[in-house]
Amino acid sequence: MDVLERARADEVELVELQFSDTLGSTKAVAIVPEHLEAALAEGVAFDGSALEGFARAEESDMLLMPIPETYACLPWERDPRVARLLCLILLPDQRPSPYCPRSALERVVAKLGARGFEPWVSAEIEFFLFPRTTPPGPPEPGEHAGYFDLAPGDRGERCRREIVQALRAMGVNVEASHHEVAPGQHEVDLAVMPALAAADAVLTVRQTARMVAERHDLLASFMPKPLVGQNGSGMHLTEILKRGGQNAFDDPAGPWGLSLVGRQFLAGLLMHAMGLSAVICPVVNSYKRLVPGFEAPDRVGWAEHHRSPFVRLPGERGERCRFELRAPDPSANPYLALAATLAAGLSGIESGAVPPNPLPHDHPGEALRLPRDLGEALLALDEDEVVQRAIGVEVAERLIEARSLEWEVYCTQVHPWEWDQYGATF
Repeated sequence: MDVLERARADEVELVELQFSDTLGSTKAVAIVPEHLEAALAEGVAFDGSALEGFARAEESDMLLMPIPETYACLPWERDPRVARLLCLILLPDQRPSPYCPRSALERVVAKLGARGFEPWVSAEIEFFLFPRTTPPGPPEPGEHAGYFDLAPGDRGERCRREIVQALRAMGVNVEASHHEVAPGQHEVDLAVMPALAAADAVLTVRQTARMVAERHDLLASFMPKPLVGQNGSGMHLTEILKRGGQNAFDDPAGPWGLSLVGRQFLAGLLMHAMGLSAVICPVVNSYKRLVPGFEAPDRVGWAEHHRSPFVRLPGERGERCRFELRAPDPSANPYLALAATLAAGLSGIESGAVPPNPLPHDHPGEALRLPRDLGEALLALDEDEVVQRAIGVEVAERLIEARSLEWEVYCTQVHPWEWDQYGATF
């Protein structure tokens, strides 16, 4: 059944043409079903100059081109019935826009495909559910539940279940969900799927969680570190390369059970860890999560059994052999995060890079410290041509410009901690 037939069968009254801007926000233009056939064939024009991270005014004309396989009805929209289609951003001549995040990932996937590799990805997406307050104020979790706790201690359990049900209704392959370590913190785990589908799914998880939470009078926050003294929220990305249908990372006879390709891919991730940081941890708040003691990475390195390095190699081998990137957080644009990390791994394969030995448990030694703040991360991105080419030079320039402004504004603010620390002292 094609998209038009499905929309008719679902009695859809509106179709949201959704897309991601450079900074990772989901945007949409809504059309009525009578215009869906033309939209699928020709795209829908929109003004890109009005959106963060897209074009200047003189380059503003763009097209939304729906991707048929992303069609889904929105379970929380019943009257009227609304469906969504994720879209590519095209120029008026139908070429991919340099500002389209999904196109950046498509380019990297194609580059891997030219070398015989197919990237598969899963994601563990953490977020908080906070009671809504009027007026809005500092977050309070409203519970004291911890890892894997159930209701009634976990007051967000019913909401989390409905989030999973909505995702499944939209065709997202959810593997598991549970309460996380911090009060009010939750996790949704996606099954392993092709890289483009995984990025689409992450975008869908964020919107779905927010919409379902609102109906429970809750706020779903994907802020990396909303609570002082508690674990932050990560978006752990598991990456696998397949070749000829087989896991290309696995080799029982190789060091650490890794093939040459696997070792080179790992080395590429580590070589570009600093440059990747501003893409996978893109906001000021991201770097308050990347500190010791809260199950988040703070070092450039890898390990098999502990969670402070940048990359973890889980114990399974065979078809389950994979790398878990622990630094990314859910504020990242999923298309750019995957494009950048996969390209970094590919650069290791192309250059024949050799990974260092794994970091010993709780003893990082001389391992390089990940960026301590967004300013340091942006400087590293500005010097990393591999990451810039992966996400697109135009996107990299815009990302650095926008996030540098954010960093400068933050650095000029006076925060409550500073008044508490110094106000009556000096």
